Amino acid sequence: MSISVKTSSAQETIELGYTVGRLLKPGDVVCLYGELGAGKTTFIKGVARALGIDEKEITSASFVIIAEHYGEHPLYHIDLYRIEGEDSLFDTGVDEYLQGDGICLIEWAERLNYQCSLSIKIEVGDKEERAFSIEGPEERITNLKKALRAWRKKE
Repeated sequence: MSISVKTSSAQETIELGYTVGRLLKPGDVVCLYGELGAGKTTFIKGVARALGIDEKEITSASFVIIAEHYGEHPLYHIDLYRIEGEDSLFDTGVDEYLQGDGICLIEWAERLNYQCSLSIKIEVGDKEERAFSIEGPEERITNLKKALRAWRKKE
């Protein structure tokens, strides 16, 4: 099942991340897809805020590959942009995080063959506009639709 959502600013992208983040639980793996500059890290800032983590702590994890953040639940920000090949991937120890007690958000998830709790594709529009396609199990998408209706009413 899937849902489509559009945002028109970086702040709205953060708010969308916050809305999704409030529905995540330990053990969830969220796969993010999108070109450079699509807003993957911006979205993760909102998820972090939902978990009680200062969004200022969230920066691109491209050079560290895995950044750990601690709030209500551990947040593992995994960026696979610099990973080439399966051997390099498992040298990072990513498999331990995927089966750990935290919430994993994976940028450049196409480099990983894994069944995600949610898959989020981000397409860049004009200026700061972004189109999100979020796929997941029916119950998760139904809950997300309810949360998004409440979010949109606040605007």
